[in-house]
Amino acid sequence: MPTISTADLAKNTVEILDAVANHGETITVERNQTVIAQIIPAKKSMTASQALEGLKLPFMTINQGEDWFRNSKGDFDQSVRDPWTSF
Repeated sequence: MPTISTADLAKNTVEILDAVANHGETITVERNQTVIAQIIPAKKSMTASQALEGLKLPFMTINQGEDWFRNSKGDFDQSVRDPWTSF
Protein backbone atom coordinates (compact mmCIF):
# COMPACT_ATOMS: atom_id res chain seq x y z
CA MET A 1 0.00 0.00 0.00
CA PRO A 2 1.93 3.04 -1.24
CA THR A 3 1.89 6.24 0.78
CA ILE A 4 2.02 9.60 -0.99
CA SER A 5 1.92 13.23 0.05
CA THR A 6 -0.87 15.61 -0.80
CA ALA A 7 1.60 17.40 -3.11
CA ASP A 8 2.24 14.14 -5.01
CA LEU A 9 -1.50 13.59 -5.27
CA ALA A 10 -2.00 17.07 -6.68
CA LYS A 11 0.81 16.63 -9.23
CA ASN A 12 -0.01 13.07 -10.31
CA THR A 13 -3.76 12.71 -9.82
CA VAL A 14 -4.45 10.95 -13.13
CA GLU A 15 -1.61 8.43 -12.73
CA ILE A 16 -2.58 7.69 -9.13
CA LEU A 17 -6.24 7.16 -9.97
CA ASP A 18 -5.22 4.92 -12.90
CA ALA A 19 -3.13 2.79 -10.51
CA VAL A 20 -6.12 2.46 -8.18
CA ALA A 21 -8.60 1.70 -10.97
CA ASN A 22 -6.43 -0.57 -13.14
CA HIS A 23 -4.28 -2.36 -10.58
CA GLY A 24 -6.50 -2.37 -7.51
CA GLU A 25 -3.96 -0.45 -5.45
CA THR A 26 -4.91 1.31 -2.25
CA ILE A 27 -3.12 4.62 -1.84
CA THR A 28 -2.60 6.29 1.53
CA VAL A 29 -2.40 10.09 1.47
CA GLU A 30 -0.42 11.99 4.10
CA ARG A 31 -0.16 15.64 5.01
CA ASN A 32 2.64 16.63 7.42
CA GLN A 33 3.35 12.93 8.18
CA THR A 34 -0.28 12.42 9.21
CA VAL A 35 -2.54 10.05 7.30
CA ILE A 36 -5.54 12.02 6.09
CA ALA A 37 -7.09 9.73 3.49
CA GLN A 38 -7.00 6.46 1.62
CA ILE A 39 -7.93 6.04 -2.00
CA ILE A 40 -9.33 2.54 -2.51
CA PRO A 41 -10.67 0.78 -5.59
CA ALA A 42 -14.43 0.89 -6.06
CA LYS A 43 -16.31 -2.33 -5.52
CA LYS A 44 -16.86 -4.21 -8.74
CA SER A 45 -20.37 -3.83 -10.03
CA MET A 46 -22.25 -4.75 -13.12
CA THR A 47 -25.19 -3.41 -15.00
CA ALA A 48 -28.43 -5.35 -15.30
CA SER A 49 -27.66 -6.10 -18.94
CA GLN A 50 -24.26 -7.53 -17.93
CA ALA A 51 -25.90 -9.68 -15.28
CA LEU A 52 -28.43 -11.03 -17.77
CA GLU A 53 -25.91 -11.41 -20.59
CA GLY A 54 -25.05 -15.04 -19.86
CA LEU A 55 -28.60 -16.23 -19.31
CA LYS A 56 -30.28 -18.30 -21.96
CA LEU A 57 -33.72 -17.05 -22.80
CA PRO A 58 -36.47 -18.02 -22.66
CA PHE A 59 -36.27 -19.76 -19.30
CA MET A 60 -39.60 -21.43 -19.81
CA THR A 61 -42.44 -21.54 -22.26
CA ILE A 62 -45.54 -19.41 -21.81
CA ASN A 63 -47.47 -22.44 -20.55
CA GLN A 64 -44.72 -23.28 -18.06
CA GLY A 65 -44.75 -19.65 -16.90
CA GLU A 66 -48.50 -19.66 -16.39
CA ASP A 67 -48.27 -22.97 -14.49
CA TRP A 68 -45.47 -21.59 -12.30
CA PHE A 69 -47.47 -18.43 -11.57
CA ARG A 70 -50.58 -20.42 -10.69
CA ASN A 71 -48.61 -22.83 -8.47
CA SER A 72 -46.68 -20.01 -6.79
CA LYS A 73 -49.87 -18.75 -5.21
CA GLY A 74 -50.46 -22.12 -3.55
CA ASP A 75 -52.87 -21.82 -0.65
CA PHE A 76 -52.20 -18.11 -0.22
CA ASP A 77 -55.26 -16.37 1.17
CA GLN A 78 -55.98 -13.47 -1.18
CA SER A 79 -58.95 -12.09 0.71
CA VAL A 80 -58.87 -8.46 1.82
CA ARG A 81 -58.97 -7.87 5.57
CA ASP A 82 -58.88 -4.86 7.81
CA PRO A 83 -55.41 -5.04 9.46
CA TRP A 84 -56.65 -3.04 12.48
CA THR A 85 -59.23 -5.57 13.58
CA SER A 86 -58.38 -8.49 15.85
CA PHE A 87 -58.20 -11.98 14.45
